[in-house]
Amino acid sequence: MLKDLLNLLYPLQCLACKKNLHQNETLICLDCLFHLPKTNFHNDPNNAVCQLFWGRAEIETATAFLFFTKSGRVQHLIHQLKYSKKPEIGVYLGKLFGKDLLKSPSFQKIDVIIPVPLHPKRTKVRGYNQSEKIADGLSQTMKIPVDTTSFVRRTNTETQTRKNRFSRWENVKEVFSVDNENALKNKHILLVDDVITTGATIEGCIRKLTAIEGARVSVVSLAFPTT
Repeated sequence: MLKDLLNLLYPLQCLACKKNLHQNETLICLDCLFHLPKTNFHNDPNNAVCQLFWGRAEIETATAFLFFTKSGRVQHLIHQLKYSKKPEIGVYLGKLFGKDLLKSPSFQKIDVIIPVPLHPKRTKVRGYNQSEKIADGLSQTMKIPVDTTSFVRRTNTETQTRKNRFSRWENVKEVFSVDNENALKNKHILLVDDVITTGATIEGCIRKLTAIEGARVSVVSLAFPTT
């Protein structure tokens, strides 16, 4: 009764559209869930995310869960995840994403999930690593462990938002480091990011990880821009 009274006085709102949630809805209303713009890239080995890395970095496969457009539902969700202290969005969408990945043969033999690391200073300011929250959701659905200590970011780089592809690569090419190579030897690593645009940040990670003996890398991202 107390919960019902609180919901009446302070109704919970959908984090995508801001409409009041009904009793059986969590974080995102059913209408927004139904209209989430899924890419279904996990069913296409030649999808647009894979093509980003052709000739640039050696990967097993790559995919993204959702398309995003400027001012759209997905961009609004990601903005809240990154800048409005809503880590539950990452976990929630990561769990949904994991259900799709489990249907794809390409993601059946993953050994470990690694989120793209943030520098400790940026993590402290934000309160968490948004990619780690997505990884946590994936882990809960796929039953695969998350490793947040073996691969780290040593340098606190400038934001990538307004940089072109070359500048993004120059900004990140030497900022990542493997702290525990033995933990990742001969592993199939699922590398997780929130958004992939040029792929420069992910490319920097891939180059470090594939230098490990026997390591293979697949890439997933929560969102990918529409063309």
